[in-house]
Amino acid sequence: MSVLAAGLSAGLAILPAPAADVPAEAESQDEIVVTAQKRSEKASDVPLSLSVLGGENLEAARFAQADDLAARIPNLRFSATVGENTPIFALRGVSMSDFSLNQAGPVAAYYDEVYKGNFAFLGLALFDLSRVEVLRGPQGTLYGKNTTGGAINYVSARPVFASEGYLRLGAGNYNRLEAQGALNMALGPTLAARVAFTAARADGWFRNRLPGQPDLSSTREYGIRGSLLWQPSDSAELMLRLSTSLQRPQNYGNYSRPRPDGVGNGAYEAYGQGSSYFREGRGIRELEANFTARRLARTWSAALTGTFKLSDSLTLISVTGWDKGSLYVPEDTDGSPRQVLEIPYTDRGTQFGQELRLAWEGDGPLSVIVGAHHHREDLFNATDLNFWTDLDVDGNGRVDVDDCTANASLFACVISNRFDQDKRSWALFGDARLKLGGGTTLRGGLRFTHDTGLQAGLTSEIRGVDGVLVATPIAPLDRRFSGNNLSGKLALDHKLDDGTLLFASYSRGYRASGFNAQAFFDPSEAGVAKPEILDAFEAGAKARLGGMVSVSLTGFWYDYRNQQFLSVNPVDATQTLVNLDRSRIYGAELELDARPLPTLSLNAGLGLLHARATRGVISGLDVRGHRLSNAPALTANAAIDWTAWEAGNARLALRADASYVSSQYFEIVNIPRLRQGGYALLGAGIDYVRGDWTVSLWGRNLTDKIYFTSRIDLSGFGFDYNHVGTPRTWGASVKRAF
Repeated sequence: MSVLAAGLSAGLAILPAPAADVPAEAESQDEIVVTAQKRSEKASDVPLSLSVLGGENLEAARFAQADDLAARIPNLRFSATVGENTPIFALRGVSMSDFSLNQAGPVAAYYDEVYKGNFAFLGLALFDLSRVEVLRGPQGTLYGKNTTGGAINYVSARPVFASEGYLRLGAGNYNRLEAQGALNMALGPTLAARVAFTAARADGWFRNRLPGQPDLSSTREYGIRGSLLWQPSDSAELMLRLSTSLQRPQNYGNYSRPRPDGVGNGAYEAYGQGSSYFREGRGIRELEANFTARRLARTWSAALTGTFKLSDSLTLISVTGWDKGSLYVPEDTDGSPRQVLEIPYTDRGTQFGQELRLAWEGDGPLSVIVGAHHHREDLFNATDLNFWTDLDVDGNGRVDVDDCTANASLFACVISNRFDQDKRSWALFGDARLKLGGGTTLRGGLRFTHDTGLQAGLTSEIRGVDGVLVATPIAPLDRRFSGNNLSGKLALDHKLDDGTLLFASYSRGYRASGFNAQAFFDPSEAGVAKPEILDAFEAGAKARLGGMVSVSLTGFWYDYRNQQFLSVNPVDATQTLVNLDRSRIYGAELELDARPLPTLSLNAGLGLLHARATRGVISGLDVRGHRLSNAPALTANAAIDWTAWEAGNARLALRADASYVSSQYFEIVNIPRLRQGGYALLGAGIDYVRGDWTVSLWGRNLTDKIYFTSRIDLSGFGFDYNHVGTPRTWGASVKRAF
């Protein structure tokens, strides 16, 4: 659900370190090789707060959607406001309050080093992954803008010079059927290819009790990716990846909790048109929705990564990415048989990115990465607000334009806006690492960014239900921004004789200016928000104890300025995109990976967080001291993997996992009734492996806990809007490796 409505109501293994794609060495988190700093390093040697999940762990944990990460990573949360695989992440309390489809969040997503900013490009199926890296804190030097909160790197499995693959078939409750597989081929001594796919379907778990209407929150997801690796020599590599994905499910359901006057806020009673809706006899996962069109998310992607060893110490890396995407979200916001509020959202566009990096690493203590980056994004965005479109205001037996003009409350009206959005970004960056001796290393980096943006042809119209034009509150207009930013990082780390790594850093993150997609009623709403700036201080340690236990502990302190928020004028309900003056965030993360026995592994994480606004006014309210959205004070997770039996080429493995989230708000106003209380989720799995065959049983949210992933005050329409988390799911699968 868009914040709009809320406003209306209130590398290469043979090459040196900079190679982009490196397979995991082991599933122990500290031993997995990552490229978080654009260099190949063990996770335990990276001097920053980093969580990494290897491919085997992802498969064992039934990782299928982007939001599954939140249950495994301390201080990571999400809001699923426009459906599965398009989550808005919050990392250490840094999140996005404006959920408009033209925006890009402050926790950036990278797929094989290609930045995916807009929602239209994020509807990607997640499958056949080598690892996922979560980098906490500003990543402005090497990753650029829109990483004030951090960055998430999804790394797909790369081709190898062998003939191998796998096929997995599965089934589960809600009539779920799924298939996933990959085929790897060596096409010659220098050429290898890999093709991977996924397909899943399931009936909706959000029961629609309106006769003749389908259940909502179903699954229809398909994806395919082809990867081609060419290594013409020991000094050159090209990796081409082509992919497409499609989601076409019944749209998500939502729990619309009625306010005292019911869904409709008493309007039907006032005009003698029956009564508002009160959900009598309906559970939280039930609704009676009449607007049940299918959601569409379609993506096409191409990425070309080249790694060229120019000399023994100098390597050139080129990353080229192109994406095309479309997203259509038909939301029955009121979730009732009435037509109080229905909002179809449309977002489609293309993007192109090019990055060049030169990495120099000689025999001396200094290594340097310098680079240039260009990114271009072109979008079309449209939103239609359907207000009480079944309300016969004039009582003549039909609903048309006369009903819209017969009242001042926009009953029986459709308010729409449309615009094109073009953004361009150019950047130069450098990152250096100097070994001072004695295990001490000094690190630093700078990035200069020039951003421009154009919101072109912004238009809003008011029409009757029959399509007849009533008014044009906003005639076509353009808005622009242009700005420069200098971000950087300075860090010092020291490795003790026992291998313990101590580190401390200062870094600055930057999120570019944004346009208001929620301008409907007045040209003054069409403003431009200033860029966000975040100054971060971080210190921590990574240690391996007794060869069996790995521990990572990090503390952080943030000064967060100009966070972008939608602000609603309490007098006329117009909306503007503004900046919250200041917030202060601090906290810590503790992660543990233990292997007390060869057959037993334990993983646990703990996140502590204090995130408060310290100065600013939003929607006419002084929010000083208010908790930031999606910022619970405590997150915790634990998992245990035990090989209970093993004989020859057969074994039985058991798995259990749990996660806990303390109370949180999903908006900065901190409305008490919309507070989400703390909750825990439990999961489990059993794998029987015999040779190349694996039979698995799995379950998630085993206690069938009801919880919310976003909550919005829509009391002006007579209800509170709530996204409901996924219920208990379970299933079985059979996998054959070959």
